[in-house]
Amino acid sequence: MLIRARDSALIVIDMQERLVPAMQAPARTIKNTRLLLRAAGRTGVPALLTEQYPKGLGHTIPEVRSAAGDSPVLSKLHFSCMEDAAFSQAFKSLGRPQAILAGMEAHICVMQTAASMVEEGFEVFVVSDATASRTLESETACLARLSAAGVSIVTTEMVVFEWLGQAGTQAFKEILPLIK
Repeated sequence: MLIRARDSALIVIDMQERLVPAMQAPARTIKNTRLLLRAAGRTGVPALLTEQYPKGLGHTIPEVRSAAGDSPVLSKLHFSCMEDAAFSQAFKSLGRPQAILAGMEAHICVMQTAASMVEEGFEVFVVSDATASRTLESETACLARLSAAGVSIVTTEMVVFEWLGQAGTQAFKEILPLIK
């Protein structure tokens, strides 16, 4: 199945000040999440950001927050975003059948959110190069488990180019330099 801008919502999970430094390859994850947010903004894809217990883990890192524009940031305590009433309502109100997930930690909040979304009938795509855990083993196990459960494991460029759909457009011309 193709990822389509008109059907997608981008969910950026828990990329917070005290969590990011503990992750595997945080620079890669930040760079790719920023690209996803910019491409989402340019292609009309709504984005939601979450913060797990911000009092303890801090807020969304500035590099990601600045790329998110006016996208809402929702605080939560549940590991699965869908178990949080405010997030679930905000996501469902978007009316988008596809969820594109990026964030931290892959094997906890990203995994549980993806599983909950699949249970509720959404098409879920986890962006492997914009998702991280503290250990490679946890990240690998998460992606394998999600793939076996029917979640599509994708890369940032797969998402961006599927949202764009074609070359030669103004959106393509604006996003291409961000990829190179």
